[in-house]
Amino acid sequence: MAKHPQYKEWEEKTLGKALQKMPERKAEFKTVGGLQLPRLALPKEIDAEYIQKLGFPGEYPFTRGVQPSMYRSRLWTMRQYAGFSTAAETNKRYRYLLEQGQTGLSVAFDLPTQIGYDSDHQMSRGEVGKVGVAIDSLADMEVLFDQIPLGEVSTSMTINSPAAVLLAMYVALGEKQGVDREKMRGTLQNDVLKEYVARGTFIYPPRPSLRIITDIFEWCGQNTPSFNTISISGYHIREAGSTAVQEVAFTLANGISYVQAALEAGLDVDVFGKRLSFFFGATTDIMEEVAKFRAARRMWASIMRDRFQAQNPRSWMLRFHTQTAGHTLTAQQIDNNVVRVTLQALSAVLGGTQSLHTNSKDEALTLPTEESVRTALRTQQVIAHESGVPDSIDPLGGSYLLEELTDRIESEAWELMQKIEDMGGVIPAIEQGFIQRHIDDAAYTYQQEVENKERIMVGVNEFKSQEEVKVPLLRIDPEVERAQVAQVQKVRSERDEQEVERSLAALREAAQGEDNLMPPILEAVKQYATIGEICDVMREVFGIHEE
Repeated sequence: MAKHPQYKEWEEKTLGKALQKMPERKAEFKTVGGLQLPRLALPKEIDAEYIQKLGFPGEYPFTRGVQPSMYRSRLWTMRQYAGFSTAAETNKRYRYLLEQGQTGLSVAFDLPTQIGYDSDHQMSRGEVGKVGVAIDSLADMEVLFDQIPLGEVSTSMTINSPAAVLLAMYVALGEKQGVDREKMRGTLQNDVLKEYVARGTFIYPPRPSLRIITDIFEWCGQNTPSFNTISISGYHIREAGSTAVQEVAFTLANGISYVQAALEAGLDVDVFGKRLSFFFGATTDIMEEVAKFRAARRMWASIMRDRFQAQNPRSWMLRFHTQTAGHTLTAQQIDNNVVRVTLQALSAVLGGTQSLHTNSKDEALTLPTEESVRTALRTQQVIAHESGVPDSIDPLGGSYLLEELTDRIESEAWELMQKIEDMGGVIPAIEQGFIQRHIDDAAYTYQQEVENKERIMVGVNEFKSQEEVKVPLLRIDPEVERAQVAQVQKVRSERDEQEVERSLAALREAAQGEDNLMPPILEAVKQYATIGEICDVMREVFGIHEE
């Protein structure tokens, strides 16, 4: 078959450059049976509609992937989300995962850290180290990344309202390790808007929260250009009960709000735009999930290029991390969860994710054990090295079903986003409860379908077993909280209190004015001011959000 001129141009220029950068993986691939795989499967005829809707990988509108060679040149980052107990215990888990072949770190913080309280605050009682690691000051961060060179790994941090504080701690630690700021790589979740509708770990009202976020955009653009400044998160929206269409619509609507806020602050869309990233969930419905990822890429490319007039193609790319769906894990017959996670991980890979976390089978009951974490990581490695799926670019592209679903998700998501626009944007939609109602209604419908057996959950409402499930449970010793409280009080007793007060006063002055908040936060962190003390200054100035 003769090659279409635009395909030939893509193959020679865009793909050709990518193939020159393939030291770790071969340019040509074969099936187990020896059949040569095409680099990119194409229809027999390529017309203008095909070019407009699908295009080619690495080119607008990125329906078929943000990189021209996708996993042929580099596999996705295997980034297992982990954090529990103390910084020392979590450090052991990180080093274990790196030894097992993990290629990136992802930090889970405990609830007090997520809402900006120190471990000895009365609001923290009973929650220290439970759902993540407790980080009170730079001293904890030093332990968390002990013997882990920050210049050689990329780190994702799932932190939102106090994101500026944790970023400052990470940068301060990198400087102590002698790492050039420009070489520090990672992702800050930093997505506060979804907290108001889906997750709840907010501190300040929406408008000052947007100011903090844009300050991070500006500061990172000048100081840590390789750090992704936000991970606009659909994952928690989906976990709260939304549909795939709602996940796309609400996530991209939040993204529009962040871009608008940054532009209003005078930032260059082609500076901060290329460091935006996204975070989606992956459920067991493989075809819908793959279509969702492809639709979201196509929509975001249009938003950035046509609505916000970004000129750099890197600013048009929707790059995303995926986590398998926690809400689908069951306490009944937990080995079934390994199968669910495998299908969900496969959907993320088929959809073109840039990094992936696979949940462990026991997470419906407990924090995951080392054994179950290893199995979750091995799931990704089997898909990467044994399934053959990464060997072709966008392997499902062109499927009649997939393309129909992609178009449907895109169309319905645009309609829902228009309703938000008509209300004046995301913040008015949040204040009026519009987004929350949609998510609640979808969650209720899903649960009704399960209870009425319209949706089968194996081991839950069908194919049940009377066998007692015996699972080793990882429990957090109550001594962890006592030790962490003692640690934060020790830090306070040993630091220079006058320098701490000076740095917090500078932060208060900046918050009351219009100066960027990152420099005074970084200075306060270096003086071992705690996360609670820093957030309390901003609570005092900005107030707190109440639903």
